[in-house]
Amino acid sequence: MTATSPVSTPEQVDALVAVAADVARRAGALVHGGRPADLRVAATKSSAVDVVTAMDLASEELVRAALAELRPDDGVLGEEGGYRAGGSGVTWVVDPIDGTVNYLYGIPAYAVSLAAVVDPQAAAAGTAPDPATWTVLAGCVHAPAEARTYTAGRGRGARANGRPLRLGPPAPLAECLVGTGFGYVAARRRAQARVLVELLPRVRDIRRAGSAALDLCAVADGRLDLHYERGLQPWDMAAAALVVLEAGGEVRGLRGRPAGSAMAVAGPAERVADLVALLEELGADRDDDA
Repeated sequence: MTATSPVSTPEQVDALVAVAADVARRAGALVHGGRPADLRVAATKSSAVDVVTAMDLASEELVRAALAELRPDDGVLGEEGGYRAGGSGVTWVVDPIDGTVNYLYGIPAYAVSLAAVVDPQAAAAGTAPDPATWTVLAGCVHAPAEARTYTAGRGRGARANGRPLRLGPPAPLAECLVGTGFGYVAARRRAQARVLVELLPRVRDIRRAGSAALDLCAVADGRLDLHYERGLQPWDMAAAALVVLEAGGEVRGLRGRPAGSAMAVAGPAERVADLVALLEELGADRDDDA
């Protein structure tokens, strides 16, 4: 914890983890149970997208209402509803559905993500907390369709469905299974494809599951060796990055920067260093010209 953190004891951290898990499970039940069984993409895409948008909004509304009940003095930064300041020094960073395209297509790799952060620098400036300066205290990534819940507390370890997580000895880069994700703008996708062509022969294989939060948690759980991605937003990585860190891993950006929208690389420290060096060489934090 930082010296100015309003949360200073292990018991307080544990209490935040419990709130994160409780609220994430509530939102997950809404999202999972509220998805129409006959939701289709073809022919009715506009109405299907409307359904997904409605569920994003409903999920975040549920989260905000639950936090207002359980932690009324805390702030909230949500993907859908933006930033609402609080007075406690704690802000909840919320992704109501991470992996919305998967959700639309009925692919089970989607999750609700909640993290409790403190950022005295942002608070003093009256701005939303920033991944470059915040400290994540607690988080939960809950995948309702997979019945999988990841939790972590700063200094308290990481767990998957209650099972402690700890990274094992790192494999050589050539034997690593690497997760990634792609943007939606053509120039960025071209750049990502170029990097992928160079990276693929140097690793075991590449996976693209469609949920950054679950991919990061998969690193902590040993189901991926590494993950890298450009374009992540604060709510994509707040809780999941803490899961990686508390499992003994590292999450950072390129060129000495912290993880953020320019790039986030996660995994065992030794292999993260190798992958960061390669991604820097390939210019993976730059878009190609349109």
